[in-house]
Amino acid sequence: MLPSYIASLFSMSTLSGVSGTSGAWLALFAAGLFEVGWAVGLKYTQGFTRPLPSLLTVAAMAVSLYLLAVALRHLPLGTAYAVWTGVGTVGTALLGIALFGEPANAARMVCILCIVAGIAGLKLLAGR
Repeated sequence: MLPSYIASLFSMSTLSGVSGTSGAWLALFAAGLFEVGWAVGLKYTQGFTRPLPSLLTVAAMAVSLYLLAVALRHLPLGTAYAVWTGVGTVGTALLGIALFGEPANAARMVCILCIVAGIAGLKLLAGR
């Protein structure tokens, strides 16, 4: 369970004040960022053998899932899940390049751009 002060930051009553479903999209984007955090964090846990990185990774997982659940109150499941995983995938791939020296060749960058285009398309078409 999240501490109440953290939960209140991401409650729909707080987020919906942004206007309509904008709060849900904000929660979904934040959920994707926390997904990046836990995906990258897994690399640092060394198989959950390091206590602090393991704790931070599990916390990021919990926050990510909570924010996804908050977003699902107002967004279609398929759209929200695809955007959540897309944000996580793009962010994790870019941090893999930046932090771990993973390849950044043209083909890989085009694939990442395709994911970004898909996320943007889902956002634009969500209300239709």
